[in-house]
Amino acid sequence: MAVVLFSAGLPAESESFTDEEVQATLHPVQIPSPVLQILDPVFLEVICSNMAFFTHRISRSFSSSAVRSVVIKNVMIIGGGQMGAGIAQVAASTGHSVTLVDMSEDILKKSVKGIEGSLKRVVKKKFADKPEAGEEFVQKILQNVSISTDPAAAVPTSDLVLEAIVENLKVKQDLFSRLDKLAPAHSIFASNTSSLPITDIASSTSRQDRFGGLHFFNPVPMMKLVEVIATSATSQETFDSLLNFSKALGKTPVSCKDTPGFIVNRLLVPYMIEALRLHERGHGSKEDIDIAMKLGAGYPMGPFELSDYVGLDTMKFIIDGWSEKDPDNPLFTPSELLNKLVAEGKLGKKTGEGFYKYK
Repeated sequence: MAVVLFSAGLPAESESFTDEEVQATLHPVQIPSPVLQILDPVFLEVICSNMAFFTHRISRSFSSSAVRSVVIKNVMIIGGGQMGAGIAQVAASTGHSVTLVDMSEDILKKSVKGIEGSLKRVVKKKFADKPEAGEEFVQKILQNVSISTDPAAAVPTSDLVLEAIVENLKVKQDLFSRLDKLAPAHSIFASNTSSLPITDIASSTSRQDRFGGLHFFNPVPMMKLVEVIATSATSQETFDSLLNFSKALGKTPVSCKDTPGFIVNRLLVPYMIEALRLHERGHGSKEDIDIAMKLGAGYPMGPFELSDYVGLDTMKFIIDGWSEKDPDNPLFTPSELLNKLVAEGKLGKKTGEGFYKYK
């Protein structure tokens, strides 16, 4: 699966969306099925609570006229799954012109249909008494989205190239190496990876000073956070542009160094793996551990429930990669139980069974 997402320019002030319209698109009704992305339960609880309004107002305060004048106008994001479509929806909803590029036209059509469905759910709630205004709202956003199966045709006009494809270092390196030869000299490259070193991905290009990380969280329209990652080679101008782009999307960016898992996953994944070890040592059943973390720590999901939602294969991929990079770090020691379940094909909700069984 591979898609390229482009944000091709902000509208004139007279064409911009209202606060109500932007706010509406940032609160979709339906949370998507498991994806290759760790979902931070604390942020999910905040965004779904009454604090969501307060958080939204903070992020809107960042989106000043200064932010709208950043150099990033045309954006290419690669990845046509849940993440790519989610980023596309947010970018289009905030006035960007978006091009989704994928090898498969069927995937692209599915992505656009998903965006339209999400927007129509918003319309049903926000424009219940104004159906014509609601339809105009949907069409106005969809007009900002185009699709293509040819990344070479799209990249020459891009200011930002952002990938959201499979978590495979070689695949990402090959992609950026090819696009590096076609993109304008000023184009910034960025990865949405949740687990791979940005430095390693950037090494395949000639623009390491114009390479950084933009780690969005799933579901993108709902989650306010973006981790903005700078490598040792990332220029300050590039980093500032990535921060400003995140703010222009109505997100709240945090600055991160290029360390395994960045901030959220660096804390979240070891917590989930330690819950497995606690169970392996016989110190608590998975049910009791989940209940304890929900009722005692206030998490909306316990670590075993969350692991099943994320996908046990994804968990294994991340922890194995970190362990290979830093084998002496006890936080990155793989779990025997996790390895066993993955070998048996029990990957969580997406296969019907993981730590729990699902109908």
